[in-house]
Amino acid sequence: MPDLTTLRHMISFSPLLPSWLLYTLALLATLVLLAGLLRRARGTLWRAAAAAIVLLWLAGPERISETGQALPETAILVVDQSSSMGVGQRATIAHQAAERLQAEAAHVPGLTLRTVTVRDGHGQGTRLFAALDQAAADIPPARLAGAILLTDGQVHDTPAHAPERLRPADSGGRHTILPLHVLLAAKGEETDRRLRILQAPPYAIVGQTATLRVQVDDLGPHPDTGAEVELTLDRGGEPPLHKTVRVGQPQDITLPVTHPGPMLVGLSVSALAGEVSTANNQDVVRINGVRDRLRVLLVSGTPNQGERVWRRLLKADPSVDLVHFTILRPPDKDDGTPLSDLALIAFPVRELFQEKISQFDLIILDGFENRAILPRAYLENIARYVRDGGGLLLIGGPEFLGPGSLQDTPLGDILPAHVPAEGGLTEQRFRPALTADGHRHPVTAGLPGAGSAPDGHDAEWGPWYRVLRTDSVHGQVLMDGPNHTPLLVLDRVDRGRVAFLLSDQIWLWSHGEGGGGPQSELLRHVSHWLMKEPELEEEQLTATITDGRIVVTRRTAAPIAPRAVTITAPDGTTRQVPLHATGIGLSQADAPATRQGIWMADDGTHRAFAAPAQDDPVEWADLRATATVTAPLAGQTGGGMFWLGDDPDHLQLPALHPPASGRMAGSDWIGFPQRDARLITGRTASPLLPVWLVLALAASLLLTGWWREGR
Repeated sequence: MPDLTTLRHMISFSPLLPSWLLYTLALLATLVLLAGLLRRARGTLWRAAAAAIVLLWLAGPERISETGQALPETAILVVDQSSSMGVGQRATIAHQAAERLQAEAAHVPGLTLRTVTVRDGHGQGTRLFAALDQAAADIPPARLAGAILLTDGQVHDTPAHAPERLRPADSGGRHTILPLHVLLAAKGEETDRRLRILQAPPYAIVGQTATLRVQVDDLGPHPDTGAEVELTLDRGGEPPLHKTVRVGQPQDITLPVTHPGPMLVGLSVSALAGEVSTANNQDVVRINGVRDRLRVLLVSGTPNQGERVWRRLLKADPSVDLVHFTILRPPDKDDGTPLSDLALIAFPVRELFQEKISQFDLIILDGFENRAILPRAYLENIARYVRDGGGLLLIGGPEFLGPGSLQDTPLGDILPAHVPAEGGLTEQRFRPALTADGHRHPVTAGLPGAGSAPDGHDAEWGPWYRVLRTDSVHGQVLMDGPNHTPLLVLDRVDRGRVAFLLSDQIWLWSHGEGGGGPQSELLRHVSHWLMKEPELEEEQLTATITDGRIVVTRRTAAPIAPRAVTITAPDGTTRQVPLHATGIGLSQADAPATRQGIWMADDGTHRAFAAPAQDDPVEWADLRATATVTAPLAGQTGGGMFWLGDDPDHLQLPALHPPASGRMAGSDWIGFPQRDARLITGRTASPLLPVWLVLALAASLLLTGWWREGR
């Protein structure tokens, strides 16, 4: 920087008397003057002039001469690199314009250009003025020249009036307005169509409909409000739905909720001719399908210890409606007891097992011995209920060895295990353990105290003392007992499911026998698997997207897991990604996933869907380049608004040079005021009125007044 040493002269005062005394003398002189004028005394004005000369000399007027060096001024260049600047060539245009402005500022004497780059606002949009305020915090107000914004015009913290940093006050409290120049990385006002989700329920009941409220807006100089456009709803693997909506008007869309668990709905609207981007023409809604109320029918045989366990477990779940009946005595027992004393209410066999059986999500038969309680037709109804998609859980004990065993009824065709009449009961102390399949199946995998050994010998669970011995099993054996006797068997029957626990002593765990065990967790998992809760499926594929990557998790109960998955992006492109084992029955794959929309993972049998969460929805709400947001503020400060064009190689960049007049911007240039910030290097003071001159003038004026008075 060249040497800018300057000399400046000014007038100052250094009183010879205290200020209060000077004011008193001035008041007395004024009173004398008024008295003389009232008496019309000759020479009064001459004597008043002499008094004024003396008072002015007592005020100590001085001529100050300062030598100093002009200090450089700093202007702030705020470069917008938020997400919306990724549209088209905006980011490149802003980067090249910033480099050229820095080069030009190097040739402007006394000007330094400080560049600040602004990224995304963490959910609050583009915040350029917050960055401007922070960048100017260490710049003395007298050395701040102004600011330049390089942006697309979508600035979400634009104030209504010039910010404090651009209105610095001097020592006298007077404010100076500094210019704010705005350079827009586009060739002019743009148009954009956006889709807004006004309302979406986070949860919806399976079997009913969910209602979404959406609105399509056309943004730009001349929006066509009321035009009809097509809205497409992609429900992840199901046929898409097409709706017609009007621009600028809210509209309700209803969707059927077909299954429990997460449901992704991708919404997209047709493009607007000439719009700047279609990135905000789509959005994804996440709706979690939940069951209204899970209806469970529990039928207990002879009262037993496990009955209380089931009641406590099911009654504690607020989402379960429990219907419980206990068979206290078989109907063939006749001891003369009056019929009115046999039961509190009549056992509604026909209502439960014929008229309303399809309304139950799960039937539990706990120690149930038929003994002609249920006619064959009703047992066939239970078997049909399971095949049509229902769930059946049996808790087996000694009653399976008698003549009323359920395996000798139509239910025997759907049971996953058979107990022989001879030697079908083993009574000895044993500890339940997980099988190899049990370690992989989500119903039992991860149960507290299960251990990690494949044969389950390191389980830390308390003992049981009775188990049914089977002579045939089909399905998945998740737990076993003594000598690897099957203990818990799960099976699928057509569209339904059956679980068979071959011991009636799980209640021992709830009493803490030998340390107890995960009784409530196990029963809850088995019940929810039977009711087809998605998170307990043994063969499942899930996908999540976090930090720009999709993570696919494959769970399987089979010994050999799939080796790869196919990932399909929202634009239809696919790629094969290998799966890597992460645990027993678990494997994962991950890949980049930055594009907005619904992604799909497919292992050849199962599909999973995921969508990235919008990092900054405010940033993507309006993708136009526009001057409407910042133009009023630039006008208030005397700054200029300029469109840089859409070609990085041919920027229409205004020149940067000192202003030639009071204006800070022209049609093709911008500038900053000279704030006159200086570093004082020398200072001298000399009296403005020498003593001899004051005495001579005062004496002359007094003599003149005396002379006038004498005439």
